[in-house]
Amino acid sequence: MTTATLAPARSHTGTRGLSTLIGAELKLFLRDPGNVFFVVAFPTVLLIGMGFAIPGMRDPITDLPEPWLGMRAVDLFAPLMLCVAAATAGLSTVPAYLASYRETGVLRRMSTTPMRPQGVLIAQAVVQLLGVAAGGALALAVAFLVFDTPMPQNPALALLVFLLATASMFGIGVLIGGLASKGATASGYGMLVYFPMLFMAGLWTPGPLMPDAVATIATYTPLGAASQAMNDAWFGLGMPWVQLIVMLAWTVAMFGLAARTFKWEV
Repeated sequence: MTTATLAPARSHTGTRGLSTLIGAELKLFLRDPGNVFFVVAFPTVLLIGMGFAIPGMRDPITDLPEPWLGMRAVDLFAPLMLCVAAATAGLSTVPAYLASYRETGVLRRMSTTPMRPQGVLIAQAVVQLLGVAAGGALALAVAFLVFDTPMPQNPALALLVFLLATASMFGIGVLIGGLASKGATASGYGMLVYFPMLFMAGLWTPGPLMPDAVATIATYTPLGAASQAMNDAWFGLGMPWVQLIVMLAWTVAMFGLAARTFKWEV
């Protein structure tokens, strides 16, 4: 079994044909109904399901201070859907794709062409980022049109949090996909991380309703920090420096570890 860094030494730049490779990866992504559903549609389906199926989700909140007083529970879940979109792609499809490409020899074959195998990573990152952006935008549009949910008071901060959340989730996904021997194995490992992350993000108990001890622990998890920072951006609660640093630290640590452990061949 051969282990190499994410940048194996080669004499050519490997950037030739990258746009073509991205186009091919995008077509493969769109041809997979499962990926399209989970990355693009799942956050919206989850939001609609929670908003209409769970009792009290559209009733005004009366036991929380400002700025949540008078809002509805569904309003608290809308910003969380951006984090769900990032986690779904980063922990589900990214590791499965990378591990299956290595399992089937795609990365090994790419190393013999002018397009270095890193091109697959770049193309996958671009395609998955487009999917996450589409999933997040769809969820926000539905939240606004169906539930009349307010949009973020600090859009620039919300965008920054979204990008850091996506980067940290992709870092974990690349690490899993770089180590797992098979696509199915990578998918299983990703799911083992995915659901605890969603818990820490407040999918079962939104941030303002989360017990203090759990919220403190969640602050130092990448998706928990993302959810808390997104709430701050949404409701104008200030600059969440701690959460931003936590997400950045996770991103650097995960990509750094992935660079040292990524296996290009089985």
